[in-house]
Amino acid sequence: MMTEFIFDLDAIIARETILPYICTHQHMSQDIDELSKQTLLGNIPFIESFIKRVHILGQCPINEISDLLSQMEVYAKIYQFIQEHQENCVVVTENLKCWTDKLAQRLGCQCFCSECECENNHVKKLTKILHKEDVVGIYRAQNKKVVFIGDEINAVEAMRLADISIATGLKYMPSNSVLSIADYLVINEEALWRLLNQLL
Repeated sequence: MMTEFIFDLDAIIARETILPYICTHQHMSQDIDELSKQTLLGNIPFIESFIKRVHILGQCPINEISDLLSQMEVYAKIYQFIQEHQENCVVVTENLKCWTDKLAQRLGCQCFCSECECENNHVKKLTKILHKEDVVGIYRAQNKKVVFIGDEINAVEAMRLADISIATGLKYMPSNSVLSIADYLVINEEALWRLLNQLL
């Protein structure tokens, strides 16, 4: 049975979390930081928070964000694994396709993203928010063994549906809900790279 590796993007492939990263470079950190904090505390549902954060960042030119993300620092060994096994790797992120396209091209594998309507080089409105569990379902329907690599609460359902789930703590420790269902926990890049190769 072929194995499909599904990677969350933030803090697993990219060394940073994308929305705060954009905000720092666009000097818009204060509003986003508070939304992110309240989301992590469970005071704001993830989807509601995501919509609000995208609305704030929609003020920024799309090409500037796309160019910025294309240069993001990535974890070298995870990038190497994806490069060597592109046909078995996909990336999932709620971040917008128009923002992450160039980064996805750099990674060289398929990337599932949220989508939006654009106008005059700005985000006009969200048209689709990615649900990571839907991507797991696509590959399980193809009779593939699915390995999901994630760390955030919005990945819990995808990790639950996967055949094998890996919680990562490369930048932040995973949430308790992620830890409660994960088959593995890895807290450094080298350990994750070794485990991925063992699961091929």
